[in-house]
Parts: sequence; C-alpha cells; structure tokens
Amino acid sequence: MPDPFFSSSKPRKRKRSDGASHMLGAQKLAKTSRDTKQPKSSKKATRDEELSDRTDEDIEDMDLRADEIDPGASGDEDDNETPAEKRLRLAQLYLESVKTSLVDGEYDAAEIDRELISARLKQDVLEHSGKVHRFIADSFDFSTAPSSSLRTTGHRYTVTSAAASGDGNYLFTCGKEGHIFKWDLMSGKKLGVIYKARPSFSQSSADKKGKGKAKDGSVKQIDLHVKGHTDEVLSLAISGDDKFLASSGKDRRVCVWDVETCEWRKTFGGYLGHKDSVVYITFKKGSNQLYTASLDRTIKIYDLSPSVMGYVETVFGHQDHVLGLDALRGEGCVSVGSRDKTMRYWKIVDGKQVVYRGGGKSRMREVLEGDLGAADEGEDREEPRKETEKQFVEGSLECVAMIDEATFISGGDSGTISLFTSQRRKPIFKQPLAHGLNQAPSESEGVIETPRWITSLATLRYSDLFASGSWEGDIRIWKLDARLKSFSLVGTVPAPGFVNSLQFLPVSKDFLEKATWVRHSIVSDSDIPNLDRKDAKRDVSAHPFVLVAATGQEPRLGRWLSVKEGGAKNSAYVWAFNPRTT
Repeated sequence: MPDPFFSSSKPRKRKRSDGASHMLGAQKLAKTSRDTKQPKSSKKATRDEELSDRTDEDIEDMDLRADEIDPGASGDEDDNETPAEKRLRLAQLYLESVKTSLVDGEYDAAEIDRELISARLKQDVLEHSGKVHRFIADSFDFSTAPSSSLRTTGHRYTVTSAAASGDGNYLFTCGKEGHIFKWDLMSGKKLGVIYKARPSFSQSSADKKGKGKAKDGSVKQIDLHVKGHTDEVLSLAISGDDKFLASSGKDRRVCVWDVETCEWRKTFGGYLGHKDSVVYITFKKGSNQLYTASLDRTIKIYDLSPSVMGYVETVFGHQDHVLGLDALRGEGCVSVGSRDKTMRYWKIVDGKQVVYRGGGKSRMREVLEGDLGAADEGEDREEPRKETEKQFVEGSLECVAMIDEATFISGGDSGTISLFTSQRRKPIFKQPLAHGLNQAPSESEGVIETPRWITSLATLRYSDLFASGSWEGDIRIWKLDARLKSFSLVGTVPAPGFVNSLQFLPVSKDFLEKATWVRHSIVSDSDIPNLDRKDAKRDVSAHPFVLVAATGQEPRLGRWLSVKEGGAKNSAYVWAFNPRTT
C-alpha cells in the first residue's frame, strides 16, 4: 500500500499514548538544545525553507512506517539531522524500496486497481455522453489482411450467428441444424454443445408451415419447460455482465442460458412471446435488458436481471418483418422493417418512435416529392448522381448498427450502406454498391447484374470504425470522417461465403499475449506505404480488438441462393487487430 505521506498532503492525526507524548517532549527538548548550541548552515537553512511546510508536531504524527524499510539500508542516523533532512532521507529510502520491489516482481495491487477503475469510469462517462470519442482508424493497418485468425468448424448447416463474451473467454456459435457450440476463444477448442431439443407437442406438416397458428386460427402454444430450441437458431447475444447467453430461433422461442455452465435458465414464449420467428436479439450495452425482433412485426423487451427474469413490454410500428436491431446505453433501440423500407428509433421510456426513410429511392418517389418534400423537412436536396452510375431501388432494409446514440448505419438489398443522424430523416451519406454487383447468366437477357445486398453490419462502439458483410468473399472495413458526415473504405478481410453476422470486440493486450492462435508482430508507420501522417487523426490510446464473423453457404433467413465456390464453408472466424507503433 502507498504511504500516506505520499498519497495525501494532510495526514490524519493519530491518537498518541502517554509514552508517545513523553517522547515528543524529549525530542522537542533535544531540538531546542541543538538550535542553541550549533548554528544552522546556509545549505540546511535552504532545505528547511523548502520542506518546512509542516510543524514538528505534524512530523511526529506522520506514519512513515519506518519498520517496513530495511534499517541496514538507511545507514546511521545523524544526531544533528534536522526534521527536514530526516523527511528527505526517508523519502529517498522509500523510493529505493519501491524500485527494489518492482525489480523483484512485486507491485501494489490496490494502486493498479484504482488506476483501472479510474480509466473505466472515464470510459463510462464518455460512453454515457452518447457521442463518438474514439478516432482510432488511423492507429491500425488495414492495407493487408490480419496475420492472426481463428477458424471454428463443426456445424452441419449454415452458421447463422456468432457472439463472443466481453471478457474474451468464450465464443458461441449457432447454426440452422439447431445446435449451439461453445468455444474457448483463447485456444479455439470446443468446450461444449447445446443440442437441439425435441418438441413436446405434435405438429403436422401444415402446422409447421404456418406462423405459429393452428388450423382453427388460434395461436399454438409452446412448452416453456422444453430446455432448448426445437428448430433453427438464428441469433445469439451475451449480456453485459457476461453471465447470460440469449438465443432465438425459428421456433418462436427466446432461451436464456448460463454462460459458464451452458445450463438452461428460462424460455420466453407463449401468450407474451412472439407469434413468428425471432430473427434477431441484442442486449442493451452494459445491462441485462434484452431486445428481440421478429417476423411478426413487433419488438419485445425482456429483463434478465436475477430478481426479474421476465417480460417487460412490446412495441409496435413496423409494417413488415423486423429483420435488424441494435442498442447502446441509451433508453432506446433502432430497428429496420424489411419491405416497409423504414428505420425506426424507439424511445422506450417516452413511448415514441422516430421514422427514417431507407437509402434507396425510386424515380416515381423523387417526382412526387419534388422540391417541396425537402423544404417541408428543412433538408438540403441531395446532389444529382452521374447518369453513368447505376441506381437500384431499395426494396428491403436488412440490417442496422449504431455508431453512437445519434449516428447509425443501415444496409439493404440495393447494396447501399446509408449513414444517418438523429437530426435528419434521410441519409446524410450513401455508399451505393458497397459490395459490388452479382452477375447471373440468362438465356434471354444475357448477363444480368444485380447488387449484392448487405447481409450484416457491425460497429466498434463509439469509434470511427465499422464493418459490412455480403457474399462476394470479403468483409469490408470502413472509416468515418472526423465530422461524421461520410465514410470511406480502408481495408478488406477475406471471408468466403455469406457473412451472416459480425461483431467487434475490444480486448486487452494480455488477451493477444495469451491467445495461442495470435501471431505476435509489430507494425510501424514506416512499414505502411502511402500513409498520410499529417491528416491522420489518431488516438494514441487505441486498444486492440477482434472481429468475429459467422459465415455459411446459405443466407441466414433463407435457402434461395447457395455459394460453394471460393472455399465457402459453414464456420466462424475471429481476426485480431493490434494498433501499430509510431
């Protein structure tokens, strides 16, 4: 523990015993006799002026803990030593002891904990502000693919989702066969499997094709005591405290599991559950509040706190399937509604919603709106695109991700990534054909070109980095500009097959040192060609992170398209990114 002498300018006085009082009197008497017999030198007087902020009584009150210092190392105490010189000597001895303990491998755990807590509190304050505060894109090298990667295999069918715990210990993956795998993120070893459960009620072939309804129109009830999923598992999420794993699937269930033991805890469904497939779930950052999105056009909220563990609320508004969902620390979430082509920001506490239009437009809509549409909303008209650039109508919004509380991105079947701000109903920036065109041969039309739609999006929270996935064979990493008005491509990561889910996970340097699959290499600025060091806005405190992706030969919500060339397999990938040195 650090000495109170160095941690506080006003040490707390201790209650002295009678013996200590007599000792104090003797020391004062000795000091008086020394002052009368020997004149002080100018050098000693100068030291006394610099260090005599405390009275002699305060000096004796201070707990210098001389018994913790090696007496042999202090040398013989001089009888003519002044109190100021004694303080200086003891301070030098204390510093020497600290240096010796550090060399021997000892450290002050309490002091380190305080520093970590202080850093965590500062980070929480910045995150609660709800704005981007980490400009770290220039601190990483995205010009080449990362050398450190982990690949997990074992799912029979397409991997629909992958989620890593915040502490960097575990990785969970799920597939269309209905199983959930648990992996050790440090070594890549499989730790356990949560198998698909057998349904407890009989289903005819006609009932299986319905949306959770029987032939008479009534909603079929599911057995909430069945410990697991009975159909395809479509989404995974881990709570902020890394204690609960939530899963959802085609069976309309939302299941809760223990992260450490993989034991079943709870199943949500029935009258208060969704009436159709639950396609996406996410936790509010740093909490146990769970948001679920379903094909029944609703969003439900659950509280997984041990004292509650139950249903909270349902919000309505979308006119079509809710396919994407995301949330941060604020009291709300953002979602996309497939073919209603809207993105909605839900203010849960106020019971309100803000509707945003999708990135693509049709010619008919532009003609009908005209200049009046922009004037009514107080917005600037977008610059007309070049006639040579192909335009595709946005038919469906597939995914959404939040950058901060007021900035978010969306992607759809037109292949356009749109950047939104909470202050404007239309995108402030659009990147068309973000993943290029897909060419399909046709006997009558020749080669038909269609855009590759955006299958997944993920952001490094409160930073200027985000990633997008499709099925051309690469995950693309984008960087926001300093004003958060546009973004540009900075690198790609090879990922064959459909990229069904993405996740950014900040990790510590200890994780990179302990992970067996991470290759240790140091990248400096001189190793990177064409680096604009003058305009780079770099965060020198950037921490490493990993990018987690779930890939497969088929899209997550269907089987109408298959990709088998290019090494596409049903697997999950993890890539490690380490900031470069300057």
